Amino acid sequence: MKKIFLSMAALIAVACTATAQKFYTKNGNISFFSKTNMENIKADNNQVMSVLNAQSGELQFSLLVKSFHFQKALMEEHFNENYLESEKYPKATFKGSITDAGKVNFKADGTYPVTVSGDLTIHGVTNKATTKGNIIVKGGKITGNSVFVVALADYKIAIPKLVEANISKTIEITVNCLYDQKM
Repeated sequence: MKKIFLSMAALIAVACTATAQKFYTKNGNISFFSKTNMENIKADNNQVMSVLNAQSGELQFSLLVKSFHFQKALMEEHFNENYLESEKYPKATFKGSITDAGKVNFKADGTYPVTVSGDLTIHGVTNKATTKGNIIVKGGKITGNSVFVVALADYKIAIPKLVEANISKTIEITVNCLYDQKM
């Protein structure tokens, strides 16, 4: 009986340790920036959900496209109705992993350069994506950030000829997530 109790206690301890290795946020930030000669376009989304498994390096992001906000209401309307078609394609997601997660000590303060690779889905189109970023550990809190460029054509986002000069063919995406909760 004592052996069974000790075995059960060990299994529970292992399960709790494995569970404590997952961190998440419901209010991560993803923004994008497009620069052209006519005008710059910037939007922010502060309702990004993300889960980071510190043990395996798995990383997932999910956001509602309608949660991007612009300085100009008309830009936001065109973004949702004409370009990203957010009624038809309401979510954007990333499912992948930190390919060099072994380099990160999630228990020691520091900035750890990493490579992230996985499947990025925007506008109903999924492509492989790989980018550089940083995992920052400070005071027991984990932050992940990255900046990368996406070509609109790769995600079948069409730009009408009439406004082609106003919108860049590529956009810069900035990711910044503070993983402030444990699962």
